[in-house]
Amino acid sequence: MSVIKIENLTFSYYGYVKPVFENVSFSFDTNWKTGLIGRNGIGKSTLFKLLLNQETYQGKITKSVDFIKFPPNIIDTSKLGIELYKELISEEEEWKLFRELNLLNVDDNLIYREFETLSKGEQTKVLLAILFTKEDGFLLIDEPTNHLDMDGRKLVSEYLKSKKGFLLISHDRDFLDGCINHVISINRSSIDVQSGNFTSWYENKVMKDQFEISQNEKLRKDIKRLKEAARQSQIWSDKIENTKNGVKVSGVKPDKGHIGHQSAKMMKKSKNLENRQNKAIEKKQSLLKDIETKESLLVHSLHHHKGSLIAVNNLSSYYGEKQILNTVSFEIKQGDIVAIYGRNGSGKSTLIKILLGLHREYIGEIKLANNLKISYIPQDISNLTGSLNEYIHKQNVDETLCKTILRKLDFVRELFEMDMKNYSDGQKKKVLIAVSLSKSAHLFVWDEPLNYIDVISRIQIEEIIKEAKPTLIFVEHDKRFVEDIANKIIQL
Repeated sequence: MSVIKIENLTFSYYGYVKPVFENVSFSFDTNWKTGLIGRNGIGKSTLFKLLLNQETYQGKITKSVDFIKFPPNIIDTSKLGIELYKELISEEEEWKLFRELNLLNVDDNLIYREFETLSKGEQTKVLLAILFTKEDGFLLIDEPTNHLDMDGRKLVSEYLKSKKGFLLISHDRDFLDGCINHVISINRSSIDVQSGNFTSWYENKVMKDQFEISQNEKLRKDIKRLKEAARQSQIWSDKIENTKNGVKVSGVKPDKGHIGHQSAKMMKKSKNLENRQNKAIEKKQSLLKDIETKESLLVHSLHHHKGSLIAVNNLSSYYGEKQILNTVSFEIKQGDIVAIYGRNGSGKSTLIKILLGLHREYIGEIKLANNLKISYIPQDISNLTGSLNEYIHKQNVDETLCKTILRKLDFVRELFEMDMKNYSDGQKKKVLIAVSLSKSAHLFVWDEPLNYIDVISRIQIEEIIKEAKPTLIFVEHDKRFVEDIANKIIQL
């Protein structure tokens, strides 16, 4: 058993007004299977950098293990998997790698292929197998699920559950529940450490937030009452001051010598009362909790005069000689929320591109309703650079509405003025979601919209879809999200 201790940790990025961490202290055990949870941009990946000593910070980090980062930085992806193993984990015997590959249900032959020729999901599993052979290391695992389908996520979650300990960033609730036994949550003004999985942590959080919201409401009422009392005290104090200075009250000029002593006593009493009231207000304000709220979002869903928006019959598609889609048929009616489900490489994104007219190499029949307005979220976020304002205007959506949605998804105002290239991947994805929700559309088409999106925002998006009931077709590997919102499944 070994404890990692963080004491009085303070860190701020150059040019940022608000520090990422300020006098933060907590500890956790290397035997714990720990999930690191928090909003996008709140400091999860930054904490990894600090643990890896990649940034200069104030405070103290005490540990007796070597931290290992997943994914590692691989410079030459043309190397074979076995060459990367020898490069990254030089002292371990090869049989340990084959043991880990077997636990992950990975074909041994993959490590004798060039790494860049593997699928993203295969790369994830191979790298996890390589890094977990270092038995004296402690893995810091950053979002391993982004390139895994549902089956892959289940397998990797079970694999991690069998390990001794790690610190894991993931936004997939089922994935976390399957493999962690502790949670570290980074909040706006604190860091909490709890035993349990994501679900138990979230249930505790909801109860705590509800209690603190009610306490906040009481405090705000007290503050309002005290401010009104302080205002009345100020009026009284001003009247006393005017009387002492010989200002006429009701047309009569008072005798200053007669009331001077009494007026001074009253003035002192008034000021003491005012000071006590102001201190009480400050104390009450300091007790207000910074609660994580999930505000409702907006969906600009249009009603189409036709009930059937898309009809697909016997659709097949090929890449060269390889068949991607095989005689797919389905219908999307107004109000349907449709999940496209299948393993990686089964043609989910290809199907979406065909429906959008972005991929024309197919046979079969596709019928779209006339004048169908579609709002689309692509997987790719690499084009998000430059000014947010300019990007919003190019997308021809209302700037105020789009920024309101971003604020509700926990975008701080400072981000509006930053170059989008400096956004986290989750923040970039939120821009795409906000733009999509700002567009008036009959049909929303989202290709893996939740990649990189934090858990709280996922729950927000889930709730608004259930409330607004737009017509939506989407690809997503978050099992709980699919089960909670979809009323139809297209199985590829």
